[in-house]
Amino acid sequence: MSTTTMPAPGRSVPGPGGPGGPAAAPRVVRQRRRRPGLIALSVALIAAGGLSGALLFTASGQRTAVLVVARDVPVGAALAEADLAPASLALDPAVKAVPAAQKSGMVGQRAAVALKAGALLSPGQVTSVSLVKAGEQVVGVALKPSQLPASRIAPGQKVLIVSTPDASQAAAAGKAGETPGAPKTLPATVVAVGAPAPATGVVVVDVAVPATDGPALAARVATGAVALILAPQDGS
Repeated sequence: MSTTTMPAPGRSVPGPGGPGGPAAAPRVVRQRRRRPGLIALSVALIAAGGLSGALLFTASGQRTAVLVVARDVPVGAALAEADLAPASLALDPAVKAVPAAQKSGMVGQRAAVALKAGALLSPGQVTSVSLVKAGEQVVGVALKPSQLPASRIAPGQKVLIVSTPDASQAAAAGKAGETPGAPKTLPATVVAVGAPAPATGVVVVDVAVPATDGPALAARVATGAVALILAPQDGS
């Protein structure tokens, strides 16, 4: 028969401190103090950040239908329907662009500057002013590669049509003892430039000249005794 021994009154029960030592005091867990103001501020900052991101995403997603240049167009050339294409772009309000709905109004107008394929079309890049002014005539000048500069000739450029006397005229002037003077030149404005002929490389350049000089220039061009040079630029 087993006997259970009870501790005598007044004695402490052995604790972690050893036999007969005092019992360990229980741990007191402190609860963190909640700060409602700080929590509210954090929630407000998170909400503001989310709203800013949403507004930025919405603004960047707003696109405008505008016109872009589909292929290179030289200065002075009339715009064709195939030269322009619609595009949907997200634009800054400061950017001036031609809406795609105005495409029909752009066809037929002339390029005020050289337009490059893929560029955004702005209103200042087109003009309705013709390169042929009142009192002028358009004369086609057929030129061999040796009769025009290697630099690209574009509509709107100022050029000089130079009369080049043929060999027989030069020989006759030499026999007569005449001193050849400076060749005659005629200022002109390039209206259009044709494609070089496959076999000969001859290029036909349409130029605008005063109506009083048109017939004489056409007669001179028929002989082939002409050349085209670029006119001096302003200030040169």
